[in-house]
Amino acid sequence: MSTSPSPRPDLTAFVAGLPKAELHVHHVGSASPRIVAELVRRHPSPTVPTDPDELARFFTFTDFAHFVDVYLATVDLLRTPEDVRMLTYEVARELAGQQVRYAELTMTPYTSVLRGIAIEAYTEAIEDARVAAERDHGVVLRWVYDIPGESGLEAADATLSYALDHRPEALVGFGLGGPEIGVPRPQFAPHFTAARAAGLHSVPHSGESTGPQSVWDALTLLGAERIGHGTSSVQDPRLLEHLAEHRIPLEVCPTSNVATRVVERIEDHPIRAMVEAGVVVTVNSDDPPMFGTTLNREYEVAAALLDLDEQGVADLAIAGVDASFAPEDVKGRLREEIAEHVRVSAASR
Repeated sequence: MSTSPSPRPDLTAFVAGLPKAELHVHHVGSASPRIVAELVRRHPSPTVPTDPDELARFFTFTDFAHFVDVYLATVDLLRTPEDVRMLTYEVARELAGQQVRYAELTMTPYTSVLRGIAIEAYTEAIEDARVAAERDHGVVLRWVYDIPGESGLEAADATLSYALDHRPEALVGFGLGGPEIGVPRPQFAPHFTAARAAGLHSVPHSGESTGPQSVWDALTLLGAERIGHGTSSVQDPRLLEHLAEHRIPLEVCPTSNVATRVVERIEDHPIRAMVEAGVVVTVNSDDPPMFGTTLNREYEVAAALLDLDEQGVADLAIAGVDASFAPEDVKGRLREEIAEHVRVSAASR
C-alpha cells in the first residue's frame, strides 16, 4: 500500500479548524486504539491485542474479507449496553475534536443483538450517549441503521424491525454494508421499500468492491439517495452522467479504498474523475482508526488529489453539509461556521 500524498502545510491547520459534517463513518469501525484497549480491559480477548504496535498489525488488512473478520472481532468486544454507550460517546468526543459538528453514524444493531444485547437496551444506550455528546461536546449525531449484507435476509428482516418497531429518535437512514461480492443488492429491495415508506433515507454501500451494476441496482431497486463509496462508478460514463444529473452524492472514503485493496494506490483513486464528471462528492473516513486515518486526514488527501486551495476544501465541507440529512437549522449554522472559518483564515494571511 502506498503512502498518501503529502498535504500542503498551509492546508493542514485550515483543515484542522474547519467545521465539518461526516456522512459515512461506522460506529464500531470508529473504535480507536484507546477505546479498544478499554473494551479489552473489560472483556479480555484471545484475538484482539492491546499493545499499540500489535494493534496496528491487527488492523493491517490483506483484503476486504480480512477487514470484515477484524471488524467482527471488534464487535465481539461489545458485550453490554454500557459498552455500546461508552463507544458511542467516546466516538462522538473524538469527532468533536476534529471540529465535526454533525455526523451520521452507521450503526449495525443486528451484530450487537446477536451477541446478547436486547434491542431496547441498545437503543437506550445510543440515544443516551447522543444526548450527552451533544450537551458536552456540541456534536449532533444521527443514526443510519445498516444491514450487514453477509448475514443475509434474516439480518435484513431484523434490522428493518429494529428501525420500524424500535425506532430511536435520531434514526434518519437505512443502509446496507459488509462485503458486496456474493451479496446482490436486489434481494434487499423489499426492506428498503418498507424503510423508505416509513420516512427513512436510503443510503446503501455499492460499487466499492464490485462493478457499477451494483450502483445501478442501489439506485433503481433500493431507491438510493446517496451511495456509500461508489468507487467503480467511474467505469460507466452513463452512470456518472446519471449521478451528476440527479445530484446523487457519493460518500467517498479514499484511504479506506486503499486499505481494503479496492484501489491499488492512493494516486489511482478515482475521486478526480468523479468531480470532473460533475458528480457531488463528499469526503468521509469510513472506519478511521482501523485504516490509520481521520476525517481531517481524508480532507488533506482529497485536497492533494484534487489540487484544492482553502476555498476548494471549504466547498467539499459544504457539499457534505448539503448532502446530509441534518435538520435545516443545523445545516444553516454549519454553513455559516464554514464561511466564517474561510474569512478568518483569509484575513490572517
